Amino acid sequence: MENQDAAFASTWGAAVADGVGGGPAGDLASSALLHRLVAGGARVPDADALQVRLRGANWDLGAHVRRDPALSGMATTFTGLWLDTQGGLLLAHTGDSRAYLMRDGSLMRQTRDDSYVQNLVDLGIVREEDAMTHPRRNIITASLRGDDEDLVRVVECVPVLGDRWLLCSDGISDYLPDAVIADLMSAAGDVHEAADLLVSTALDAGSRDNVTAVVCDLEPGAPGAEEPVWAGAAADRFADDFTELTG
Repeated sequence: MENQDAAFASTWGAAVADGVGGGPAGDLASSALLHRLVAGGARVPDADALQVRLRGANWDLGAHVRRDPALSGMATTFTGLWLDTQGGLLLAHTGDSRAYLMRDGSLMRQTRDDSYVQNLVDLGIVREEDAMTHPRRNIITASLRGDDEDLVRVVECVPVLGDRWLLCSDGISDYLPDAVIADLMSAAGDVHEAADLLVSTALDAGSRDNVTAVVCDLEPGAPGAEEPVWAGAAADRFADDFTELTG
């Protein structure tokens, strides 16, 4: 299976992007978007500045298509966390990748899926507990395609020391109930163990999709300026432009 997920993590931000299945070059869409975002620098002043950067990265996707029409239709989801220069935390999202927040032992989903099935759930046609097994759960209603009308929601969050965040592709959320995700997040001693547990458990549950998890703990101290750690498709492309760190 070709890995169309891309991810990065740093002390100042993290994100997961999932190339849309059924379209061309999903791995290029997800990795190009993340690399373009990170190329703009580390922390941003505020939510508006992050929106501007996201629009620039999305425009870059469109530029790939304009250069090569065979890429027409490529698209990616995006879910990311970014620290702003005022000490705030920004959450950006489009598509069906997800962000979860674990605070004081309770897991809370922080994003709404942009999907056909989520619309059915909102209308009361499909029960929330049945959404994971619905045959049309992979149909998304929003993504980044390089078009001017593409929309990413950016919201301001209050950062609390001790919070643990999970950013994941639907290879995890389509196969692990929230209760299982909560148990794994609580049981893990650190972010690396948590991510490993989530990925391995999703695979054991029979996940047939790409499986990506980025786990972040909010800890005291000023963010560093080091290059991010790349994963998935983002680790395999544009190696000449970025330094990949391991750990």
